[in-house]
Amino acid sequence: MTGIALLFVSAGIAVSTLVSLFDKRVDFIALLTATVVIGLLGAFFFTSTKLGKTDQASIFTAVGTTWLLVSLVGTIPYLLAGTFTRAGIGIPEVLVDSLFESVSGFTASGSTVFGLHNTIESQGSGILFYRQLTQWMGGMGIVVLVVSVLPSLRASGLGLIDAEAPGAGVERIAPRVVETAKKFWYIYASLTLLIALALFISGMGVFDAVSHALTTASTGGFSTKDSSIGYWNSGAIEIVVMFGFLISAINYTLHARSLEKKRLDHASDPEFKSFVGVVATGILFITLLLIKDGFSVGTALRNASFNVVTLATSGGYGNALGRGEAGDFASWSGSTQLLLLFFIIFGGCTGSTSGGVKIMRLRIGLAHSYRILRSIRRPRALIQARMGNRTIPDSLVERVAGFVIVYGVLVIIGTLILTALGTDLITSLSGTFSTLGNMGPGLGEIGPTSSFVDGFSAPGRLLLLLFMLIGRLEIFPMLLMFVVPYRNSVKNIRNIKRDTRDL
Repeated sequence: MTGIALLFVSAGIAVSTLVSLFDKRVDFIALLTATVVIGLLGAFFFTSTKLGKTDQASIFTAVGTTWLLVSLVGTIPYLLAGTFTRAGIGIPEVLVDSLFESVSGFTASGSTVFGLHNTIESQGSGILFYRQLTQWMGGMGIVVLVVSVLPSLRASGLGLIDAEAPGAGVERIAPRVVETAKKFWYIYASLTLLIALALFISGMGVFDAVSHALTTASTGGFSTKDSSIGYWNSGAIEIVVMFGFLISAINYTLHARSLEKKRLDHASDPEFKSFVGVVATGILFITLLLIKDGFSVGTALRNASFNVVTLATSGGYGNALGRGEAGDFASWSGSTQLLLLFFIIFGGCTGSTSGGVKIMRLRIGLAHSYRILRSIRRPRALIQARMGNRTIPDSLVERVAGFVIVYGVLVIIGTLILTALGTDLITSLSGTFSTLGNMGPGLGEIGPTSSFVDGFSAPGRLLLLLFMLIGRLEIFPMLLMFVVPYRNSVKNIRNIKRDTRDL
């Protein structure tokens, strides 16, 4: 499985190598070398392994290992191109920055270490296109892509997809798991093409339109410009991006059902209705707060809409022309930023490309709280948590409760460590939330016009890239991936002890 994933990454770098031909061959040799090296490594992994036992523990180990190795080899193009090599920093920090950008790309986080001393626009088009492609490949899911082309995984395919997908799991939308994976990718690719066309019509060039379509459909947030979407200062482009984010942040199962039935099947879904209601309410309140702070009605509505949608979908784009400009939410009032923190935490819907805790978990938490209140009034009654017309299984409530507890512990630990490393409290807290939710920007020193180099030291960025992986695969799959290695290690140690006794 890891071998095929690396072959897909190699193919993406090969496309980026072709793109570099139109940019005076900048980074051509580096990208070509990376294509060959990663392609050979993927071919070796694929041909030298065979399908083994695929119990639940093995599934989590396979998914986690695939993501770790893809993120590691994803640094090779950056290292060969010298993307993060600059005066005043050593090799260890170059390695950290390359790994941070790779992990941020494949997890579709959008957090970046490009900054004032190493700008995005100073890079070649080939390396920039590769950077955009990492988010597109990771947005829908590398394992979903692997399952779609590997029929031999049909017995455990749904488990693999479920282990990779953040949220409450994935629903089968076709009789065969391979067909389910293909449908997800067909919808994803079609949406990407539509967004690219809309961005081109709205005023972007071909390269920028395709590049931003890749990171809009994946709700990733990487841009080819230092000032992100703010570079164009175009209301039409911002509207296209917002619609792209919103569609991508909705459960893809709903999209698939709607296409199959040839009518919208979204209105009956409680999570979708909650998501739309939360976003609309957020836009209204943020707009009113910005008007209160002195913005005109038009400016307030435009910036509130764009930034609420961006954060609610974990999009990661910014529409500010520079630090302190109207769209830079890091410069807004404290009350406005506090409200934005809600969107940084919760994100979009399950089964989508967006990050965050998910609206589904918020709904389940509120339903469980309501059940507890009712049970206090009627202690003998058997009351179940409900969401719309559906009853929520107690097992799902327990999973959500466990997730929230571990999530809260990680937030506390991350904030404490980052603060101890010298980062201010607001930046540490929002940075932890942002990376765990694969959001991209945060508050304080890591706003939409800032870089994570500005806010965190190299050890801090190492911790945050780990949080990005945990946020993408979620907490329990990342923990469970170590079950098989631990189990095999214990078995080997026992065998060694037994052989020693026999001698």
